[in-house]
Amino acid sequence: QKNNSKSTANHEMAFKGQAVDSKTVLFNLLLCLVIFYSLFYMIGSVCFGAFRLKHFDGLIPFDFKTEPAESNSKYLVNLLSLELTYFCSGLLFAAVVRRRVWDYAFTVTLLHVMITSLVMLEFPTVWQWWLALGSGLFLMICNGQLIAYFACQSEQTYASFSIY
Repeated sequence: QKNNSKSTANHEMAFKGQAVDSKTVLFNLLLCLVIFYSLFYMIGSVCFGAFRLKHFDGLIPFDFKTEPAESNSKYLVNLLSLELTYFCSGLLFAAVVRRRVWDYAFTVTLLHVMITSLVMLEFPTVWQWWLALGSGLFLMICNGQLIAYFACQSEQTYASFSIY
């Protein structure tokens, strides 16, 4: 009996954060996906206009097949759109989920890779695309976590990093 209560106390100490129900998590994930792809298309269309490209490609979030070259304007638009989308998404994710931005960032990125593979009917093997995706994910996590930390610093459960 005494050993069991000690184990329960340790378990409670390890998980001080509040439990979030799965409906809330799924709703937040859906909202993060909508934010991510809405931003991607908005930023992509602005970049297409800024680079004066003639044809707006609706596959911009999923295009990993464009020849990676500095002289290729379409590649630069795709790259810039990807990085700016990840940068801005992290900021907005922090406003939506308020904690564990890193978790939503990883999940959205994983879903993005799966959706990209389905849309393009091919798994992305271009290392430049993966490098851009990884650096974008890093930006998203850093920005989102910093904003969430400073915005929610007064909340008791966020003040310590023990919930991570």
